[in-house]
Amino acid sequence: MGFLPFTTKTDEAEAGGTFTPSSENLSVIDDGNMQYTAGGGKNSAKLTYQEASGAPIESKSPLGYSVGAVTVIFLNLSKMIGTGVFSTPSTVLDGAGSVGLALFYWVIGFFMAASMLSVYLEFTSYFPSRSGSEVVYLEQSYPRPKYFFPTVFAMQTVLFSFSSSNAVVLAEYLFKLADADTTAWKEKGVAVAAYTIATLLLTFNTKYSLWLANAIGVVKLVTLVFIGIAGLVVLGGHTPVKDPLVNFRDAFSGTSGATVYGATNALVKVMFSYAGYENACNVVNEVRNPVKTLRWSAPAALLLTAVLYILANIAYFSAASKEEILNSNVTAASLFFEKVFGTSGASRALNVLICLSALGNLLAVLIGQSRMLRECGRQGVLPFTEFWTSTRPFGTPLGPYFVKWALTVVMILAPPAGDAFNFIVDLSIYPANIFNLLLATGILITRHRRQRLNFPPSGYKAWTVSVYFAILSSLYMLVAPWYPPSTGADGGDVSFWYATYCVVGIAIIAACGAYYYLWIKILPRWGHYELRQTLISVGGDATAHKLVRVPKDRIAEWDRDHDASGRLRRRNQHQHDNGEGHGEEKGVAAEGVVVVEEVVEERGS
Repeated sequence: MGFLPFTTKTDEAEAGGTFTPSSENLSVIDDGNMQYTAGGGKNSAKLTYQEASGAPIESKSPLGYSVGAVTVIFLNLSKMIGTGVFSTPSTVLDGAGSVGLALFYWVIGFFMAASMLSVYLEFTSYFPSRSGSEVVYLEQSYPRPKYFFPTVFAMQTVLFSFSSSNAVVLAEYLFKLADADTTAWKEKGVAVAAYTIATLLLTFNTKYSLWLANAIGVVKLVTLVFIGIAGLVVLGGHTPVKDPLVNFRDAFSGTSGATVYGATNALVKVMFSYAGYENACNVVNEVRNPVKTLRWSAPAALLLTAVLYILANIAYFSAASKEEILNSNVTAASLFFEKVFGTSGASRALNVLICLSALGNLLAVLIGQSRMLRECGRQGVLPFTEFWTSTRPFGTPLGPYFVKWALTVVMILAPPAGDAFNFIVDLSIYPANIFNLLLATGILITRHRRQRLNFPPSGYKAWTVSVYFAILSSLYMLVAPWYPPSTGADGGDVSFWYATYCVVGIAIIAACGAYYYLWIKILPRWGHYELRQTLISVGGDATAHKLVRVPKDRIAEWDRDHDASGRLRRRNQHQHDNGEGHGEEKGVAAEGVVVVEEVVEERGS
C-alpha cells in the first residue's frame, strides 16, 4: 500500500523468512573516502546499508519488539494531538483573517506534514534496523565531514530535549479542573510533579508503558471524534446555537486584511499541531517488519488526525461567531462546550479530556525523544557513552529519561512566565525547520549514492515531486518568519524583536558547529592524536561506538587491526579466541577495551 499522493511502492516483492545477523554478516564496502557496512536486525529481513561511521546496528533490540501497527498509530497521534487543537484555532484564525483561509491552512499543514512524512518513511526503508529517525538520517545523508552532523545534531538534541510547555499547560488545566486559585509558582510546582509522574510511568517497563500510551491515545481519539460529531449536529440545527452557519456564508471575508507575518504565524501554529507525524520513526528497531508496518500505519495516523482537526475547527466555527472566538478569554474548545452544552459540567468534562490529552502527549514525546537521545549516545559523539546507551536494569533507556526529566524541570522553573516562556517555545521550533530542510535534501543525496553503489531497492520510495514540495515548504518556514509584523519590529508574539528566536536558534547550531571544530580538528592537532571509533558492548544486546584518542605514532597499527566500523579484524579475534576461549562477539568487545587501554586515552573517562 503506497502513501498517495506522495509515495510509490517499488516493484520489489516483500522479502520473506527471517534473518539472523551476527558479526559474520557484517561486511565492509569500500567507496573511496567512505566505507559502508551491510548488516541486519532481527526485526527485519532487509539489510541495512550504512556508512561505517554511523552507530552500529543492534542485531537484537535491547528495548524489545513491543511496537506494532496500533502502537505506531497512537505514538504519532498522541504526539500530534496535545493541547494545540484545543487552543490554537483562535490564533490561526487571527493570522489568516477569515474562517475559510483558517480552514485551508489546516489542509495546507496536512500536505506539508505528509510530504515530510514520505521522506521519513523512505529513510526508514533504507535503515529498518535503526531507531532515532533524524539522528540516523542526518548521519547517513551527510557522513562527511566525519562526525560533523552527528555532533551538531546530538548537542542540539540534548539542549532542546525538554517538554516544559506541555507540562505547564497540563498544570494550568489541572487547576481549572480543581477550580482552585493559582499562582505562577504553584503552576510550576504542579508541572514538575506531573512531568515526574509521566517519566516514572515509562521507567520500569517498555511494553506496559506503550500500552498506557495507547490507552490515553484512544481517549484523545474519542474526544476529537465526539467534538467533530457534535459540530455536525450543531450545523444540523439541533442545538441551542441560533445561527450555526454564520461563519460559513462569507467564509473568506477578512482574508484581504491578513498580513505575511500573520499568515506565517498561523502556519507555524498549524505545523506545531501536526508535529509528531514522524514519532514512530524513532522506534523503528522495536517494530517487526517496520517498512511494511509504517508504510500504512504512519500515513493513516496523519490522515486521521488531519480529518479530526478540520472537523474540530468546523465545530468551533459553527458554535460561535468569528468575533467571539477572537475576543474570548477561553480556548476555542472551551467556548464550543459552553455554547453547546452549557457552562457547568461540560466545561469540567472538557478540562478532564484536555488533561488526559496533555499527559498522553508528554508520554509520546518522552518515548520518541528518549530513543533519539539514546541513538545520539550510540554514535559515540557524546561523553559517557554507556550512560546514554544502557537499558539496564529495566530494559528502558534510563539515561535519556533522566536527561529529559532534568532539563524539563529546569525549563519549567527557570524562565519567568510570559515573553520568556513564549520565546523558548518558538526557539525550539526554528532549528527543527532547518533539519527538515536538510532531511528533505538528504533523501535525494542518499538515493543517488545508493543507486551508484548498486544497493538493492528498499521497498518504498517517495514521489520526487513530494520531496521537492517538502524542500520548498521547509524553505518557506525558514524564510517567512523573518518578515516583520505590520505593527513593527516589536509587534510579534513577544515584546522584544520579533525574530530574536530565529537568530538565537541559528546561533545555537553555529555554537554546536564550533564545538565540533574544536573537538575534532583543533584539540587532536594540539594533542598529537587522532580520533577513532571502537565498538563496545554496554550490557545485554546494547552496543555502541565510542570515540577514542589514538596517538599519531600508533595510527597505522590501529587502522591495521580495526576495520572502518571499529571492529577488530578477524585475525585478532581468532588469536583472542584461542587464548581466552571467548566467543567471537564477546572477544571483539573484550579485546577492543584492552587495546583502548593500552594505546589510547578514552574520551569521557
